[in-house]
Amino acid sequence: MTRRVGRPVKPVLTREVITRAALTLIRESGAEGFSLAALGQKLGVRPSSFYNHVTGRDDILAGVRELVTHSIDATMFSRLPWDEAVVRWAHGYRTAFAAHPTTITLLATLPVTGALRTLRMYDQVASGLERGGWPTPMVIPVVVAVESFILGSALDVVAPPDMFDSGPLACEVPTFAVAVHARDAAARERGVSPADLAFEIGLHSLVAGLRVTLASQTG
Repeated sequence: MTRRVGRPVKPVLTREVITRAALTLIRESGAEGFSLAALGQKLGVRPSSFYNHVTGRDDILAGVRELVTHSIDATMFSRLPWDEAVVRWAHGYRTAFAAHPTTITLLATLPVTGALRTLRMYDQVASGLERGGWPTPMVIPVVVAVESFILGSALDVVAPPDMFDSGPLACEVPTFAVAVHARDAAARERGVSPADLAFEIGLHSLVAGLRVTLASQTG
């Protein structure tokens, strides 16, 4: 039997195919392993072929941002008090980025231009904060403050469980070592991870502080 000779099968490129492959590449290789050349190699195409579907690297990363953030719900800002909405939003935001921690360093410093769904999420948050009484010049600083905490907390989810273990040096830092063991015991007693315990304490404190700040701005 004679084998039919044909052209090798190449992936049909679309914006979604490209951005999903980019997300996979970032997950596998980290932020430092992402490049158009590496993405082209992963998809088996020349990088120049991307430009029929995206405008460039930042456009691809805008698509990656959309994939990471698509599950974050911000609709509660239209029906809940701003502080309750922030708490719910923060939980969803942390979950989304904890699932894709290698994207944080790339997306945290990339403008949101081109990520329409993400921008719509921010618009819901901004509208809810304004309805809650936040002066317009304070809205974005509040968002950035909350996001900074969330992204750090997302990294904490995937941090090594023994990150604060002082090991044989415990006798040199006794107060710290005892505090770490006490933290672990408190987390076990509550049935949560140390990362979850830190997140809940931090989020509660952050929102409480924001309430005080708002009162001082509008009182």
